[in-house]
Order: sequence, then structure tokens, then C-alpha cells
Amino acid sequence: MSTKPETPAAAAPAAPAAAPTDAEAAATLSKNQAKNEAKKAAKMAKFLAKQAKQADAAPAADGADVEAAAAEGKKDKKQKKAAAPAAAAAKGAKKEAAAAAPAEPEFVNTTPAGEKKDLSAPMAAAYAPKAVEAAWNAWWEKAGYFKPQTQADGKANPRGTYVIPIPPPNVTGSLHLGHALTVSIQDSLTRWNRMLGKTVLYNPGCDHAGIATQSIVEKRIYKESKTTRHMLGREKFLEKVWEWKQLYGDRIYTQLRRLGTSGDWDRARFTMDPMLSKAVNEAFVRLHQEGIIYRSTRLVNWCSHLNTALSNLEVDNKELKGRTLLSLPGYDRKVEFGVIHYFAYPLPGGEGEIVVATTRIETMLGDTAIAVHPEDKRYQHLVGTKVAHPFIDGHELPIIADTYVDMEFGTGAVKITPAHDPNDYAMGTRHNLQFINILNDDGTMNENAGPFAGTKRFDARYAVLEALKAKGLYRETKDNAMELPVCSRSGDVIEPRLKPQWWVNCKDMAKQAMEAVRSGELEIQPKASEKEWFRWLENIQDWCISRQLWWGHRIPAYYVRLAGGNPADAEESSFWVSGRTEAEATAEARKRFPGQKFTLEQDPDVLDTWFSSGLWPFSIFGWPDKTEDLELFYPTSLLETGWDILFFWVVRMVMLGIKLTGKVPFKRVFCHAMVRDAHGRKMSKSLGNVIDPLDVIEGITLAALNQRLEEGNLDPREIEKAKAGQKADFPKGIPECGTDALRFALCAYTSSGRDINLDILRVEGYRKFCNKLWNATRFALSKLPADYKLPAKWNPAKDASPVEKWILSKLNKAAAEVNANLEAMNFMATTTAMHQFWLYELCDVYLEAAKVLTTDSAKATLYTCLDQGLRLLHPIMPFVTEELWQRLPRQAGQTSSIMLAAYPEFRADWAPFDDAAKQFDSVLDAVRTVRSLQTEYGVPSAAVFVSTPVAATADLFRTATPVMGALIKGLQSVEILDQPGAELPAGTAAATLSDTLAVALMVKGFVDVDAEVAKVEAKRTKVVAAVEALKKKMSIDGYETKIKADVRDANDAKLKSLEAEVALLSASIENFLKLKD
Repeated sequence: MSTKPETPAAAAPAAPAAAPTDAEAAATLSKNQAKNEAKKAAKMAKFLAKQAKQADAAPAADGADVEAAAAEGKKDKKQKKAAAPAAAAAKGAKKEAAAAAPAEPEFVNTTPAGEKKDLSAPMAAAYAPKAVEAAWNAWWEKAGYFKPQTQADGKANPRGTYVIPIPPPNVTGSLHLGHALTVSIQDSLTRWNRMLGKTVLYNPGCDHAGIATQSIVEKRIYKESKTTRHMLGREKFLEKVWEWKQLYGDRIYTQLRRLGTSGDWDRARFTMDPMLSKAVNEAFVRLHQEGIIYRSTRLVNWCSHLNTALSNLEVDNKELKGRTLLSLPGYDRKVEFGVIHYFAYPLPGGEGEIVVATTRIETMLGDTAIAVHPEDKRYQHLVGTKVAHPFIDGHELPIIADTYVDMEFGTGAVKITPAHDPNDYAMGTRHNLQFINILNDDGTMNENAGPFAGTKRFDARYAVLEALKAKGLYRETKDNAMELPVCSRSGDVIEPRLKPQWWVNCKDMAKQAMEAVRSGELEIQPKASEKEWFRWLENIQDWCISRQLWWGHRIPAYYVRLAGGNPADAEESSFWVSGRTEAEATAEARKRFPGQKFTLEQDPDVLDTWFSSGLWPFSIFGWPDKTEDLELFYPTSLLETGWDILFFWVVRMVMLGIKLTGKVPFKRVFCHAMVRDAHGRKMSKSLGNVIDPLDVIEGITLAALNQRLEEGNLDPREIEKAKAGQKADFPKGIPECGTDALRFALCAYTSSGRDINLDILRVEGYRKFCNKLWNATRFALSKLPADYKLPAKWNPAKDASPVEKWILSKLNKAAAEVNANLEAMNFMATTTAMHQFWLYELCDVYLEAAKVLTTDSAKATLYTCLDQGLRLLHPIMPFVTEELWQRLPRQAGQTSSIMLAAYPEFRADWAPFDDAAKQFDSVLDAVRTVRSLQTEYGVPSAAVFVSTPVAATADLFRTATPVMGALIKGLQSVEILDQPGAELPAGTAAATLSDTLAVALMVKGFVDVDAEVAKVEAKRTKVVAAVEALKKKMSIDGYETKIKADVRDANDAKLKSLEAEVALLSASIENFLKLKD
């Protein structure tokens, strides 16, 4: 039986089947214009082909013969080559037609702020991010769609709550792509859960970022007016910082909105808001009164440039392989590190010397002992003696024995500086040594440094070295691999210093945090982060929470100064009291010192930023007050952040949450990867690769990128280096990609790995995907009336054709996969499933089929796929999906916004379509095979033969013939060979699809018979060899008893398929040979 497909593609094979959705260049033309341009292009193609042949001195008739031969399917390779310029000319004509079309005017948003966008105008010819994204966010926000929806009684919806507290960005400038990744993940989960019908809250906010903000504002003030914060005074300086906060806090919120953040902006919080400051004071006072917070003089990490103590987590350890010169703040010349200096202490009485080694030669000014191993025979006789310090008059150093000393390292003798080294501190405590501080807060040497007092520490390094040489005590300098502690904020080298500070005893809270994970009360993803969680908490150290800054939460602790003076022998910590207010602190002091007169002096220091951030999940809801929000939204559902702040922040939230509220503050922690540039480098302003998300969304020129560097706080020496980096990575600037493409790309990159090497070109690729969505919807809407309504009694199980059941099965599968992957927070798999459905199933198959399907059921299927497909995408691509969904014909009872529509979920009533889909896959296999054969043999017009002995398969192909016509360019006919003994006609090239299905294409007149016979013969030889190998495998002794039944069944099926392929290849050879008769 021969059937001609009812498709425009068959009638006009020269026109690509995918033209309405793929020919974007011609999309600006009306339908009539497009037809006219196509006719002109065809005529021009014929003319140019003829001219090309005449230029080659070929017979004039050859040009016409090309057309005739193509129509009859009798074109040889020479003729195909001659026709190539015609195809190129046709393509060029289309481009010229597109170029001649009027350019789209630049978009101007005329929608009043907060109003719904007017979509009454026709759809634009192509996707334009700026136009699509305009107005929607303001409308969503004004309409209250971002607010948590509860039941009438104020309780959560039946499906429960879903709450994400945003990791508050630092109010230190603008967001970068790492923040964009955070928002993309969090908002996608927020929108998904909202569409699932839960009571959802995404709580925005920003952090005061004590050290970072104070440092930036100080630099900016000095750059603008050469004024320091000390010249301004604390009060005036804080006014400047608040001005900065207002400027950049608003900028950050603008960026978050542009990224599509669907947070409840009325609940936006700042860590220094009065409500949150109240929580900070409450937490400090409670923990201080319990003894968990205490004051002690201990070694701290001191940043001389910032004049403050830091926690271990704020220190980066820079690896040096040997001698290295580094630029440091406050020094004009580079400073040497990565070396070890050897020098001698003369023994008393001129009896020799003891040589020690150090990487920090300047610290010898604070040496208080020399240590040796008690079993080191070289020095046993010296233990108990003393040596004189060469620069500090009257200062003697005892030689002590301690098993900590490594006899094999260096000389086996170690200088001990207890006030400036953690290991030496421990030894100094064990041996009751002197603790001599030689540094001022600003990094200059103090009076204990003798003749070097007032010298900057690294200038003193060189001065001490020269002084040792002058005294004949210098011995040598060697390269020394080492880790150098560096302030993560300023880049200054950290100095261990003895300072009285406030500390948190974390031991018991750490045990509770570990137990929460072990019990399953808290889940951490990925598992690698969970392992790090235990490793860090098992070795947790007490946390230094005081910072010598002005910007931040001032510590609510007061020093009690007695009228008669505080006893000199009393513990300093015993004179400190805390209080939520000064009045409360006064009352506490009266209890401790009854009947005595005193004054209170509040500690000038502020709390570590991470202390207030550690309260974030419950302070944003009004804790310590028992508010309705705290009751409804705490504990939260998810804390999503980068793995790099797992211990800075997440651990502390869990410890403080359990301690202060009795509950784990969130149910899950998801640690996403770090965003690096396309070369795998860490984002750094000095490299010029830190990218503002808005620059990717809107696009930016290279010149404008360079200008950003000039406006920042970079050292002038680093600006040129950064500009060079920008020129290398973005020679043409960054193209406009739009928010949806950026969000989709960031989610598509997100896997369980620790790094994302982001290539902006990939983001641009997803903009093209948005364009595909636009054109696909635009085409689909042309197939539906403007007032289209889904048939009330539509029953796809009964009404749908095979291709409809196939696409509904794929939609159902996509919904199941996307929901499962979002639940598992597998964003790479989520985006893959979305992309697969839209691009390769809906666009490539069903929309093409829709060109020839005219039934009511086909239209209902088309509408359903558009509606559900856009909903499926919405959590990750909010703007383009809202824009397109709003353009669909409205249905009764439909929600006002896609973000409120029900999210597609697996439908059990569509599950039976899977069998029909599996059967229809054979049609698509046939389509792909015919396309491949057309390409292989250069056949433009297809006469197809389908051979099958299975009646159901034959019926399926008869039904699907029109669809095949839409999917196969130039399809002329499909003949079903289902009768016993029916053979493929001579002159066909065939391919086996299964043991019961083969497809063939008429290639007579297009092939070199001998070459094709040789090619098919070679293929048959390989298949015959495979048959023989499998038969041998199946004939071994005990095959039926030793080999599992499922393996035997698989082998039987494979053998059957291979034998069918041999038969088909043999028939093909015979068919080709008949062409020679």
C-alpha cells in the first residue's frame, strides 16, 4: 500500500519542514510576504544555478536537466555538486529577505509600575530579554504573590510550609555571579514549592559585614578626602557607613529583584535592624550569664592593617614553596617570606654558641627561652643555663628541655616567643615563661623591642637581620616551604598576639550539632560536606567573637571600675558584667559589688559579624519574642549556601539555634559549588573576572567593564592587570543574555562538584533556547483560535492519536523527573529534563506534527503541552514563561499568574500512554533512519518503504504517515509492505530497526552501484561474524543450565535481530545488483 502524506512539506520539498519555528530570520515577515520571498528565492536559485553552469562552459541544457533529474530522483554526484550553488543562493536570498525586513524598535516599558503588562499587541518576531522581563516583577510584588499564602485561620496550607532564609549578602557593594547562583537555586525551589500549593516564604535581607564594610568605607573616605576614621570620630564615621548601607543595600535589593527573587520584601531584614539587634544582645547576655561566653587573654589572629582580631576562619593560609616577595598594605617595597634564618645566641663565659632558626627573625626581640629535646645529647649539659639577649639589656633566656622539640629539624634548638606563636604559647604556659609582647596594634614595634621600638614590623625584620650580621651572630638563610597566614579581608600578614577578648566555648554546642546530623534531624548535601562537618566539629576550638571595630553590634558588656580602684591581683574578667541595657548591667554590678561605688564603661569593641549572622534563621522572625512568624516559619526548610562558608556560618547557626531555641534551625543544608571563571580561576577583582549579574543580563561593552574598575577600590597598579584580564576574556564585552538564560545556565552547571567554571558563551546559548521557546509558542498560537477553550469532554485515552499519546507520555515523564530531581536538588538533571522535553520532544516532533494535525484532540494536546510545559520551566525561567503563558488563550478558573498555577506532577491516568509512546518511537526511529539515508545518498525527495509482518505495526505506520510527512523533508510517499512474501523493491537502501521492522529509501539513480554493494557487503560480513560469535557463545556446554534465564533471553533476542539484519543486508545487495541488469 502506498500513501502520500498530507503535508505541505511533501508538496514543497525545497522548504524546510521546521520553517515556522526555526526560520527566525524570516519571522519578521507576514505569511504572504514569506510566501512571496520564498518564490523569489527559488527563482533566484534557479537563475544562479544556470549562470554557474554557463560560466563553467557546460551545455546550456544541463541547468534544466538538474531540475528534471532532481524531480525524478536521478541525480549523480557531478549534478549534485552543480546544484550546490543554487542551494547556497536560496539560503542567501532568505538572509537578504530577513535583512530587508524592518528592525524591531528599541523596547520602552510603558506599563505603569505595579500594573499588569499589556499583551494585546502581536508577539514580537523574536525573543528580546529586556522587553520580556519588563514589568512582571513589579506586578508580582504589588499583587502580593511573593507573600506566604495561608488558610483562612492563618495556619499553613495542607501541604505544609516551605521556608528559605536568604544568606544575607554583605552590604559592601554589588552582587557577583556567586550570589546569582545562590538566588537561582533558592528562588527555583521557592517557586516550585509555591506552585505545589505550600505556604512559602523566601525571606530576603542583607548583612552589615563588619570588617568588610568598615574597610571599604575607610578606603573610600580616604580616597575622596584624605580623611581617616579616627579624624572623623566614631559617631561621624558611623554616619558615613549608614549612608553607604543605604546606597548599596538598595542596590543589592535591585539586583535581587532583577534576578527574579520572589521574596517577601516587606519582611526584608538587615542584621543591624532594631529587632535583630535586640536578638544579638539577648543571645550575648544569656550565653555570658551561663558562662558559655567568657573573657580571657589569649593568643588571637591579629590583623595590623585593620587593627582587629580575627577568627581562624577569617585567615587564609597562603602556601609558599620557597623564597617569595609579597606586596603588603602599608609597605612600599615587597617583603621577603619563605625563608628560614639561622643565628646564634652566645653561651656564657665564651664557651661557644647555640644556633636557632626562625622564619620571623623580628620576633627574636620577644624571645624568652631556648628549648631543646631532653634526650638530645648535644644540649643536655646546657639545660638550666641562660644566654643573654644580644639587643635587650639585662634580658636573659633560660635553656629549657621539652619533648615538643624535634631533634632532627634545623639545629635541634628552638627559640621560644610565647607572646607571638601558638606553639610557643603552649610551651611558655608549661614552663611558666615570660610573655613579652613586642608589637603595637598598628604593627609597629613597641618599647619591649629595645632599639627597634617604633619601627614597622617588616622593616624591623631587615633591621634585625643587619644588626645580627653586625654582631657576627648571623649564620645563614635557606629557602623554606611554609604556609603564611593572611587576612582574608585586607591581605595583610596575620600576627599571633596576646589580647584580652571575648570567647565562646563551643564544645557542648558542637556535640549537639553533630548529633543533629547523626540522628537525621538535619540533612547535609552533598555527602562530602557532611564528612567535613564532623571533621571540623570534632576538632572545634573556642570562638573569638570580639572585633576591634566601630561598625557592628557593640558588645553589651561593661567594665566595672570601682571608686577605690580595682584590686591588682584580681582576675580582670571578674569586673565585667553584661546587660540587655545599661540599667540591667548596673543592677548586675550592684549584686556583684554590694555597697560599693563604681562606674560602668561599655566595651568599645563590636561582635564578630558571624555572631549576629548565626542568629539569622530565628532573629528574622522576632526571636526572642514569641511571634506568630516564629511559630509558623521556624524551623525553616532549607539553608542553601556555598560550601566555603559551611563553618563560618552554617555550623554557628546550628549551634546557636539549638542552644537558644531548642530546635535545629533548618531541616536541610545544601552546599552549592563555587563559581569560577571559564579558566577555573577564583573570581578576583584584581584579575578583572568578577562579573556583576546585571552585566550578563543586560550586556556590557568592554569599555564599560574597564570603567567599573576605575570606579572601584582597586590599587592603581592592579587596575591595568585587571583590564588586561577583561580584554582577554571579553574582547567584545558581554552579550545581553537575560535573567532567564542566566538562571538556567547556573542551574544547569550545578552538580555535586565543588567548582563551576562558568563560560559566558554557555549563558548566551541558553538565551537562544529562550528564543526557541518564543518561536515555538508563537507558531503554536497560530494553530489555536484566540478564544480557544479546552474541550470539556476531551479524553486523550480515547481521542488522542499515537503522536499525541507519545508527547503526553513524554510530558508526564518530564514532570516526574523534574519533580524528583528538584526534591533531590539535582539541578543539572532538572534542567536536562526540561531542555529535553521542550527542544527534542515538543519542538522537534510534536510542533512539526501539529502542522498536519487538525483534530480537536490534537489542538487540546498542543494547548496542554504549552500550558504544562511553561509551568514546568517556570521555577527556573520565571519571566519568559510568564510572558508566554499570559499569551495562551485563557481558560475558565485559571489563576492570574503562572507562578500561582499548579505545578505539573505525574498523572497516573496518563501512565498507559507509555506503551503507545514506545510503539510510536518506532515511527520516529524510521524517520531518523530515512533522514540519515537521504543525507548519505543525497536523495532530496523521499519514496519510503516500511517492511513489517506485524499488523499492528503496519496500522501504526499507516496512521502516522501524515506525521512522517511533516518530519521528513521532501517525503513523496510511504508504502507499507506487510503482506507475506512482500519484498523491498529494487533500487532501495534499507536499514533494520528491529527483527520485525525495516525501512528503505528509493535511491535508484543516486548511487554508484558497485561502491554501494561493496559497502553493504562489508557491513554484512561484520554482522555475520557477530552472529557466529554469538552462536558459539550460546553453544557452550551447560549453556541452558549455567547461564541465567534473563541472559539467555537477551541472547535469543539479539540473535534474532542480527539474523534479520543479515537477511535484510543480503536483500539489499540483491536489490542493488538488479540495478545493473
